[in-house]
Amino acid sequence: MSNGQWYPPEWPDRIRALAAGELTPATPRRAATVLLLRDAAEGPHVHMLRRRTSMAFAGGAYAYPGGGVDPRDEHPVRWAGPSLESWAERLGVTGTEEAQAIVCAAVRETFEEAGVLLAGATPDSVVDDTTGEDWEKDREALVARDLSFADFLDRRGLVLRSDLLGAWARWITPEFESRRYDTWFFAAVLPTGQRTRDVSTEADRTVWIRPVDAAAGYDRGELTMMPPTISTLRGLERFDTAAAALAAAQDQDMTPVLAQARLEGDELILSWPGHDEFTKHIPTGGSPDPAPGAAPGPDAGAAGRGEGATPGPDAGASDEGGAR
Repeated sequence: MSNGQWYPPEWPDRIRALAAGELTPATPRRAATVLLLRDAAEGPHVHMLRRRTSMAFAGGAYAYPGGGVDPRDEHPVRWAGPSLESWAERLGVTGTEEAQAIVCAAVRETFEEAGVLLAGATPDSVVDDTTGEDWEKDREALVARDLSFADFLDRRGLVLRSDLLGAWARWITPEFESRRYDTWFFAAVLPTGQRTRDVSTEADRTVWIRPVDAAAGYDRGELTMMPPTISTLRGLERFDTAAAALAAAQDQDMTPVLAQARLEGDELILSWPGHDEFTKHIPTGGSPDPAPGAAPGPDAGAAGRGEGATPGPDAGASDEGGAR
């Protein structure tokens, strides 16, 4: 592979089946994922995880904490920040309940997968420590779906801080993929006093890494990523601080990105509108690469060897995250 683009070997056949009318697209599930940022001496770092190679969807790929929307994420919660009406407009959805569910999913999944909670006792505060045993019991109950996020916040008297999130992008899994997600990407800054924790069994590595270093690992073919992951990383490269990146979220284009596949002569052409670097030319009789979708080895290139990465005790992961 010339880079680390995630490309499952079954895609060419599925694209042909879709073009022939032999494949009915699955309905995408709503999902949310968070580009969690923190400052370091050499510039902002983003929290990333490597999905276990055994995962059915994007195994071996680097991604961000995130996952599917729980229907109970629509339950009323104490809310701080932009109104639900403004969030609905920003996210491109019609109802305030759906907007709340997407934002709640982003906050909930960040806590479930990284131990970081964007909530506080008041509309202008944020919890500074979520490492105690009681926090861990609640986190596990959320993961098991034994506890709704609304009940969790209510029991602890917490306000969801939607103002700590900035909507960054929206990507929809291609119609020919069997597992489809309509995923909203958010940016957030790691709250003071909190830290990411190793709280998931679904990732085999997590790192804090400069976006430019993660992108370089992808370009060398050492880090496998899905198109939305590398696209959002490239979008972060220009910022000198985490706060500057979060502030820029308000200007990000939230038009949904959906891959398109077409037949031209003896080639199938797979493209993501507005993202030419991901275009694939697939011969009708084969695949574009000798080993499409190959996952990185156990060192995973730059992130595994510490080239610009900061591996350590921090962590987070999930199998529900969709196009991350």
